[in-house]
Amino acid sequence: MVLKNYTLGQIFHMLILPSLAVTVKMVLISGLLASILGTLLGVALVVTAKDGLSPHPVINRVLDIIVNVIRSFPFIILLISIIPFTRLIAGTSIGWEAAIVPLTVACTPFMGRVIQNALQEVDPALIEAARSFGASKKQIVFRVMLVEAVPAIISGLCLGLINLIGCTAMAGTVGAGGLGATALTYGYQNFNDRIMYTICLVLVILVAIVQYTGDYLYRRLK
Repeated sequence: MVLKNYTLGQIFHMLILPSLAVTVKMVLISGLLASILGTLLGVALVVTAKDGLSPHPVINRVLDIIVNVIRSFPFIILLISIIPFTRLIAGTSIGWEAAIVPLTVACTPFMGRVIQNALQEVDPALIEAARSFGASKKQIVFRVMLVEAVPAIISGLCLGLINLIGCTAMAGTVGAGGLGATALTYGYQNFNDRIMYTICLVLVILVAIVQYTGDYLYRRLK
């Protein structure tokens, strides 16, 4: 596509806006999946810890190792290394739908650590009080610990979404689409600074929106 004869506004509507929509879909869907899986993972890590509600050293150690191993991979390497798994789940390794798989895999351990750290900060006195009133382990986790940890969880999830935005840009370099692919194909490879820096600005605004929203929710819930 020859872009020399198009204005920046036309380019924005033809290329950047659709790419932004794809990026937002990748972030929201993978963020939601990673948050759900990360919550389960974080709760399991806390509950099975040595001083948890149901101590189980073997399960806790295995989960801890899995989290550390996945988090040690740079996203671009993880993205490429699990292509067979991505094809198994999504049926293809190309496109934004396929990119949701590695994005979720990469973000879940991060979200799990966020939930784990937030739950560990809950005042033990509240847990003991709930126990004294006869609350079950499930009630303690979901009605006491998670409720008390909501502000910290919101703050951590905000950081996770910002991290996902960066990962979607990297995923775009290997066929996922979105802002990263547009910046690479129509900006960098075509020496078009207008597109390159406009996308940079869009990413900055997107990150700022996520951060300010997270800060606002944190202050309201604190």
